[in-house]
Amino acid sequence: MYKNKTPVIIGSDHAAYHLKEKIKAYIIESGIDVEDVGTDSEDSVDYTDFGIKVASAVSKGKYERGILLCGTGIGMSMVANRFLRVRAALCNDLFSAIMSRRHNDSNILVIG
Repeated sequence: MYKNKTPVIIGSDHAAYHLKEKIKAYIIESGIDVEDVGTDSEDSVDYTDFGIKVASAVSKGKYERGILLCGTGIGMSMVANRFLRVRAALCNDLFSAIMSRRHNDSNILVIG
């Protein structure tokens, strides 16, 4: 499906748990390794915990790419962009996602 098989790290809060699971399944089906740092249920959690895990891993170079999901994506974007070498882009459509990679070299996709 995709030429680039770079492993990704993914995390979400409770509001986006089911969407994260669907995206994770699609990534795995595409032959890409994925590390899921949670959350693992719809139980209420603090979104910052998962934003920090993903952004920290990308910032340290453990992963080149990450995906964060929450209710709106705004909070996750704010948390992630506090880390060095992280360029998190909140994208609500395909065009924005493509352009954020092509022109802004984003390395974390945020979906709300």
